[in-house]
Amino acid sequence: MPKWPRRRKKLSKEEQRPGPPNGYALLPWLLLGLGSFSNLINGETPNPWIGGIGLLAFNSLYISVAIRAFVKEKRTSRTTLYLLGAMTVLTYGLAIGYGGVWLLYFPLLSLAVGTTLREKQLGVTLVVLAGSAGWLAGVEGDSPWDPWTVGYATFISGAVTAALLALSETVIELRSTRQELARTAVEKERLRFSRDLHDLLGHTLSVIVVKSEAARRLAPRDLDAALAQVADIESVGRQALTEIREAVTGYRDASLAQELERAESVLLAAGIDPVVRQSGPPLEPQTAALLSWVVREAATNAIRHSKASRCEISVEGTSEHVRLMITDDGRGVGSDAPGSGLKGLTERLAAAGGSLTAGPAPRKGFRLVAVLPVEPVAPANTAAETGTETEMEPRA
Repeated sequence: MPKWPRRRKKLSKEEQRPGPPNGYALLPWLLLGLGSFSNLINGETPNPWIGGIGLLAFNSLYISVAIRAFVKEKRTSRTTLYLLGAMTVLTYGLAIGYGGVWLLYFPLLSLAVGTTLREKQLGVTLVVLAGSAGWLAGVEGDSPWDPWTVGYATFISGAVTAALLALSETVIELRSTRQELARTAVEKERLRFSRDLHDLLGHTLSVIVVKSEAARRLAPRDLDAALAQVADIESVGRQALTEIREAVTGYRDASLAQELERAESVLLAAGIDPVVRQSGPPLEPQTAALLSWVVREAATNAIRHSKASRCEISVEGTSEHVRLMITDDGRGVGSDAPGSGLKGLTERLAAAGGSLTAGPAPRKGFRLVAVLPVEPVAPANTAAETGTETEMEPRA
C-alpha cells in the first residue's frame, strides 16, 4: 500500500519561538550543581541529609520556574513569584550554610530570575543578587577571586538570559505583526476589487441595457441611428474589458472629463436631459479618479431608479477643495441599500479626507454631493484654468 505523507502539525507560538522553545532547554544548566552533589556523595558536607534535601528542593523549584516562565500567563502569576521567592531563600540558606561550590547556585537563581522578571524589577533584582553573591563569596570562599567570579557569573547569567528571551519575544511580535499586515493588505485588496467590479459592471451593464433599448426603438424608423447605438454597445463592451483588466491589476485611474462625457451620452440614451457644468483649476489624478467613480455611480443610479427627465452635474473647484453635485428631478430614490455603490464611495472619499452625502433634493428628485480636498497642480491651457464655466445643453 502507498504511504501517504503525514500531515504536519501546526506549531504554536511557543514552538515557533526563535531560540529556546521551552523551559527544558534551561535544564542542562543544573550541571553547575554537580560540585555540591559530589561533596554530598563523598561525605565532605556536614549534615548531608539537610544538604541533600536542600539540593532536591532547589532543583525542583528551578525546574518548575523554568518551565512556567515560557508560558506568559504562568510566568506573571503569583505562584511563579512564590516559587522564585522560595528558591531565593533556599539559595541564600545553602550558600551561608556550606559556602564553596554551593555558591554556584546563585548563577542558577539569576538565570531563573532572568526568565521570569522583566524591565525595572529585573535590573534591581540582578544587582542585589550579584552584590550579595559576591559578598558571600568573599566571606565563605577560599580564593580572593571568588567574589568577582561569583558576582559576575550571577549578574551575567540573568542579564543574558533576559536579553535573549526579550529579543525572542520581540521577533515573535514582529512576525505576528507582519502576518497581520499581510492579512490586512489582502482584505483591502479584496475590498478594492469588489468595489471596482461593482462600479464597473453596474455602470457598463446599465449602459448596454439602455443603448440596446434605444437601438430597438430606433430600428423600425431609423436604421442608421440604431446601428450607431449598436456600435456604441460594442465600444462600451470593449472599454469594459479594458477597465476590468485594469481593475484586476489595480492600475485603473479614471478620467473625470471622459466620465462626464460618458455620463452625458448614457443619460441621453436613457431619455434623460443632461446638463454638465465644470469650473475651477485642474485636479490631481487621484482626485479626478475618485470623482469619476462618483459620476459613474450617480449616472447609473439615475438611469436605474430615478425615472427622471433631467439630470444636472456640477463640478466646482477651488484651490482648497472640489465639490461635485449631481441632482435629478426624478422620484428621489437612490441606491442606498447596504453594500451598494454609494456606501463604497462614501468609504473611499472618507479615506481621502472627503465626504459624500446623498438624499432627496430640496424640491424634487435626488441629490448627491461629494467634497474632496485638493492641491493645485500645474496649470493647463483649458477653460477650467481661468475659472470659466462651460455648459453642455441637452441634445435631442
